[in-house]
Amino acid sequence: MIVSTDTVDIPAGPGVMRCFSARPAVPGTWPGVVFFSDIFQLTGTMKRSCVRLAGHGFVVVAPEIYHHLEAPGEVIPFDDAGRARGLANASRSAVAQFDAGTRLALDHLARHPSVAPGQLAAAGFCIGGHLAFRAALQPEVKATACFYGTGIHDGRLGADADAGSLQRAAEIRGRLLLVWGRNDPHIPEAGRRIIEQGLREAGTDVEQRLYAAEHAFMRDEGPRHDPEATDLAFAEMVRFFRSAFGR
Repeated sequence: MIVSTDTVDIPAGPGVMRCFSARPAVPGTWPGVVFFSDIFQLTGTMKRSCVRLAGHGFVVVAPEIYHHLEAPGEVIPFDDAGRARGLANASRSAVAQFDAGTRLALDHLARHPSVAPGQLAAAGFCIGGHLAFRAALQPEVKATACFYGTGIHDGRLGADADAGSLQRAAEIRGRLLLVWGRNDPHIPEAGRRIIEQGLREAGTDVEQRLYAAEHAFMRDEGPRHDPEATDLAFAEMVRFFRSAFGR
């Protein structure tokens, strides 16, 4: 499916939250997905993921998760200095600020003329996987795909030592897909067990997929990228979203 892309500036307090947007370039209405990036914001790899998902029949909006700290359009370099900068931005960001950005993105999608009414979803990589998990706490979010979401098992998110995300799992009304890398040191097996137990106790409708891959294996830059695992995981997300919305 051919895709159209653009940049959207959503008013956010005294400034704006810049987003990359991708949608099918054919008439119709589609499920809307808020797609959260890793700490590097809207890099080429993130935009390619958005376009790829949109090509399967979704309206995708990816917000700059550090819009409250970085200038609009700022992409954090994928190198050691950029990694330090991205992590520093996370440590300066309160969970309430992240949640406020999520709310803005969901409201934008709900008003979008190409989004089918009542069909909202979320997805994300790394820290964005945790942000997507928190988006799932919103009652209108019907399906969420979290790719190796950091901090879900121990509560760490941004400036908050314990955001309490997993403890709120009973608030999730939609379906959840969790994708992990077996060799991910940030979410070890013990952490995955904590998450599984918490979701089971909350009665969450959840699916999990585990690949023999490292952290950030879906980032198509750098030595940890696993193309085969990426294709399999991406296909799982498309299947999952289509099933959730009867597509």
